[in-house]
Order: sequence, then structure tokens, then C-alpha cells
Amino acid sequence: MSAETILYIVIAIVISFLVTVFMYGYKTNYKSTLRWVFGILRFVTLFSILLLLINPKFKSEAYTIEKPNLVVLIDDTESVSEMDQVQNVLELVQKITGNQDLNDKFNVATYSFGDGLEKGDSLSFSKSNTNISKALTGLGQLYKNEVAPTILISDGNQTLGKDYEFMSSTFKNPIYPVVLGDTTKYTDLKITQLNTNRYAFLKNQFPVELFLMYDGSEKVNSQLIISQGTTIVFSENITFSNSDNLKVRSLTLPAVNVGLQKYEVQLLPLTDEKNVVNNRRRFAVEIIDQATNVLLVSDIIHPDLGTLIKSIESNEQRKVTLMKPLEATSVIDDYQLIILYQPNRSFASLYQEVQNSKRNTFVIAGLQADWNFLNSVQDNYNKDAINEKEYVTGVLNSNYSAFAIEPIEFDNFRPLKTQFGGLNITIPHEIILEQSIQDISTESAMLATMELDGRRNAIWDGEGFWKWRSEVYLESNTFEGFDDFIGNIVQYLASSKMRSRLEVNNETFYYNNNLIRITAQYFDQNFIFDSRGSLTISVINTETKKITEFPMLLKNNFYAVDLNSLAAGEYNYTVSVQEETISRSGNFSILDFNVEQQFLHANVAKLERVATNTNGKIYFSSESQNLINDLLLDDRYQQIQKSEQKVVPLVDWKFLLLIIVLTLASEWFIRKYNGLI
Repeated sequence: MSAETILYIVIAIVISFLVTVFMYGYKTNYKSTLRWVFGILRFVTLFSILLLLINPKFKSEAYTIEKPNLVVLIDDTESVSEMDQVQNVLELVQKITGNQDLNDKFNVATYSFGDGLEKGDSLSFSKSNTNISKALTGLGQLYKNEVAPTILISDGNQTLGKDYEFMSSTFKNPIYPVVLGDTTKYTDLKITQLNTNRYAFLKNQFPVELFLMYDGSEKVNSQLIISQGTTIVFSENITFSNSDNLKVRSLTLPAVNVGLQKYEVQLLPLTDEKNVVNNRRRFAVEIIDQATNVLLVSDIIHPDLGTLIKSIESNEQRKVTLMKPLEATSVIDDYQLIILYQPNRSFASLYQEVQNSKRNTFVIAGLQADWNFLNSVQDNYNKDAINEKEYVTGVLNSNYSAFAIEPIEFDNFRPLKTQFGGLNITIPHEIILEQSIQDISTESAMLATMELDGRRNAIWDGEGFWKWRSEVYLESNTFEGFDDFIGNIVQYLASSKMRSRLEVNNETFYYNNNLIRITAQYFDQNFIFDSRGSLTISVINTETKKITEFPMLLKNNFYAVDLNSLAAGEYNYTVSVQEETISRSGNFSILDFNVEQQFLHANVAKLERVATNTNGKIYFSSESQNLINDLLLDDRYQQIQKSEQKVVPLVDWKFLLLIIVLTLASEWFIRKYNGLI
């Protein structure tokens, strides 16, 4: 307490004493005993009240012991079971987490990983992909400013993500890899990577790129064979040696028949080869008759144009042609959708042709768009624009129902530029992005779609969305989210088919190590998205005739189901709505590819470099006791005593209020008992 507070307390004692003496020691008729009792009670009461008014603060020290963290990161993928290491891992984890000395020194936490980081409460060893880099990145964020040495229990073979060896150089805590699996190197041929297009066009050639690798010391010969059913469509003899152990083969195959075409690549195994699973790869290509042709028309050069082309053509079924307005006038019949970027009066003849042919359009306006011209050539929307720049942000409408939209946080992106003024849409429409300025809604559309008399049109009032594509990549390390967003808009606008109350979307084929998802949209009688529907999907394996039913779960403005539990094969499906007679059917294929079976031995060299990069140490699973001893003896991991000073004001001390109540109640009771009241 400060000297000033102590002075106030002394004054409170003096005042309480003087008032008590005045009341019970000067000119009072009470008996001597009562005078003393009443005086003491009144003194305590007055002093307590004054003490509450002064409200002195008391400081206290609390001491705690803070342990360092010990993270156990466990590989929970199929490769562990393929190498027959499941029991070994379970015993190892139990030995570490159950060690009392380690628990006394550390806060032990377990995590597991497949294609992402999870709490290690239960291990299934069924994850189909390994992403060590993503797991380490997640731990780096969780224990950003804490001491947390990490035990990495893995075979070191990664199938997804960035190279974890280079990522580990930025990891701030030591990593102690524990090697799982066989460390002996065997002679092995394998197909490490296969690249091909998902779609190809009829009567064209489509490319196939193969990366072939050999582990061994002797010179060997093999044969590369690509077959379709029982027909061999390509073959080549290949020779490997210790110095020439990597081959890259680029070839083209003919697209002869429309539909899903399945192929198998085989690198004929050697006589003494132990793992032949990684000698085979299956892939599929969907042959389509023609692409969706999109005409992009602009009179200016802008980064948005390149973004549109890349996003639209990220789906190989779509092709974009960029033209000037005068060039485009005579060719619009060859295209399903016309995108008009920042139209001005040079678009006059093109607009006339578009109106005459009733083509679907997607208009993108910005600082260089001529709104006087746009207001005069169409009646769908108008804008009283003035020649002033305005920065606007887009807010996603989660109730948009024309097609499914995966949620993207557009409102966190940098604002787009547009001309000052409100956009007024005069025909039935749905808003995808609402315009916002400095987090205040303008109740005006930034991006909206319209459908009237069999024509579909859209307006996007803003330029500079090329930055949005970059921001999506910075957040997710892929352009896929933004490209899918643009692709969905283009797919909707390029089609003129009538909408059904139940729309279902699925891929023709999936690889079983990737996400297998089917989405659907269900509308009420007024074609408004109905979030109250109960949708189920019935899936039939065409070979085994096994029927499996799944509920479809609501996600934003669509229903979805993940079918990764299904085995590879051919499937028919039916999506139906309970208590309705509406249903939609289709089919898809799941191609078998288990990337976790491609590895024959643990990647000891890479794990050892990770340990070196982080000042850790590598161990084999049989050396678990050495690992425990080294962690216990390492002086870098010490418990820290922390002190916390607490300042408690007297007003928080409830017992003082109780004392005041008791003294006042006691004084009243004594007076009442002695007939003084």
C-alpha cells in the first residue's frame, strides 16, 4: 500500500474513535457494560465503512511451474499398415506418453497426420495421403512462441504438399524423427508420377507424361506398356542403370471414342523385385465431342483479362478466345457465352448482333466502361455513374441459389475499383456479391445474374479482381477456389437449359486417394433454394450390386456428400428428396490408386536431414529408450518458475461486508433485548 493510503486509514481510525467516544463515552445514560459493547460495535462498523470508501489495494504473489511441451506427431496413414508397423507404433506411443519421468518434465501432447494435422486421440492408420509439411506447419502455429520439441514417428515418405525437409528449416523447435519400416534398400522399379489431361477432344491427341525410377546397382531392362482393356496402345523397351536411374517419357495417345476411356500403365517388374504394386498406374480421360467456347471481348489491355482466361480454361472443357469488338461481331454464333469487358461505344455493332442472336452475356464494368452507352443499349440494369473512382468490397450472398458456391471470404480481399454510383437492376435477378464500402453495405449489387425469356446474363461492376485470384492462392496455396468460382459462373451462363427443382453435380470419374464428392441443389415450387429439404443418395456398385445409402448434408447453398468410403469400381446413383417424387440419377467411376503402397522402405536420409536442420536427432523404433533418456537429460528443456502478481482491491473482499452486517445486526439485537428500541 502507498503512504497516502496508510494516512487515510489512520484518519479513518481516528474519526471512527472520536465518533464512538462522542456517542457512547460522552453524556450517555447506558450502563458501563453496554457502553463498551455499543462502542466497540459502532467503532468496527464505522471503520469498516470508511475502509470500504478508501478501498486500499493489496498485492499478492502467485508462483507456478511451467513445463516445456513435448509433441508426439504420429503418421496415421495406410503406409504404416502396409509396412506392418501398426503394433510397433502403438507400443512406441504408449511407452512415450506413459513414461512418468517424461510427464513430470513435459506437458506431453499427441497429434496424428494424414493429409492434415489432427489430435492424436485415436489412430486408424487408414489415411490415404501423407502431408508431413502441413502437419509441421500446423504445429509451428500452435506452439509459435513455446518450447515444444517434436517426436516425429513416420517412415518419412510424403505424398502431398511441400517438401518437408526445406520447410523444417523454419521450424523453431527440435524434431526427433523415429524411423518406421524397413531401412534396407531393395532393387525396385516404379512409376513415380503420371501426368495427363482430365479431358480430351474427339479425334485429337492427348499427352501422357511418365516419370520412371530405378533403385538398384545393376544394369536392367524392362518394358513400358500402356493398355486399354486387352489392347496395347503403346509399348517401349527401357534400360536403367545405377547412373541412369530416372527416365521421363512424354507421349501422345489418340482420342478415338467419346466417353470415359480407362488406361493402365505397367512397367514390367524384375525377377527379384519385392514391391510390384508401384509398377502399375491406372488413369482415365474423358473424351468429349466439343468444348464450351467462350468469347472474351475487350477494347483495352488489363490484368483481369489474363485472370479470366486462366480461370475459365482451368477446366479443360472450356476454351476462351480474346478479340476486339469489331473482330467479334461476325463470329458470335460460334460461342456459347460472350464476355464483354468494360464496354464502350466501339461495342455498338457487337451489342446489336448479340441482341439479334439472343446470346447469353457476361458484362464486366470498371473505370473505363461507358455507362451512358450501357444504359442506352440494354434495359436489364442501369447506373447513374459520374467520373469519380470508388473502392468497393464484395460480400458473398450465402442465399444465392442459381448454382452452388463454395464460401470464399471476399470481404477480406482488397477492394475493387468502379465508377461512383449505384447499380440498379430492373429485371428478376439474384445477387452473388453485394457491394460494401468500408464494411457498410450500399444495398447495391456488385455481381449478379439475371434470367429472363430463356436468356441468362450477368453484370460485375468492378475491376481489379486479378488481385483476388492472387489472394486466394496466398491463403490456400492454390488458385482452385477462385477458378471454381469463375468456372461456375461461366458454366451457368453458357447453358440455356431449363432449371430443375433438383440439380445434381458430379465428376465422371474420381481417383480414390482424392476427395469424392457429389453436390445437389433443391428448390421449392417458386425455384427458391430450400434449406429444409431431406436429401439422400443411393449408390449401387454395378459389379457387386451392393446398395449403400448416404444422407446429403446442407452446406451453405447446396447439399453435399463425401463418398470416400466406397471402394474402387463403377457406380450408379440416385439422389432423391424425401416426401417428394423428385429424383435425379447418374453414374461415376472410382479408379484404384493407393499412393501409400508405392513405397518400399523408409526415407531415412530425408528424416536425418530434418533432424540436423532443427538441432534434433534421428532414432529407429528400437531405440525408443535412448530417445526418452536424451530428452530427460537435455538441458534445453527446463521447467520455468513464473510469478504472477495479483492486486486485489478491498471492495472485492466480501467478508468486510459481512462484518458490517453482523455488527449492525448485533447492535440492533442487543438494543432490542435491553428494551432500548
